[in-house]
Amino acid sequence: MGFCAIPAAGGGFFLSAWLTMIFWGIIAPDFGIKTIGYPMAMLVTIAIWLVVAPLVAAATRVVKGKWWWGCG
Repeated sequence: MGFCAIPAAGGGFFLSAWLTMIFWGIIAPDFGIKTIGYPMAMLVTIAIWLVVAPLVAAATRVVKGKWWWGCG
């Protein structure tokens, strides 16, 4: 974890929020729901990151050096 990890994570967050907004806009009409703007996409992205990050951290502790499917 270097100094560049924080700006990279920030850039990844904003890109993820933008992609969330784009893909939500693509699939929303198929499900009959409203599209969302960028601020709401940022909120959705934060929620997803808060759920996924602990799961990834827990999975990496359990695996202890092996790939998640048991190879390597």
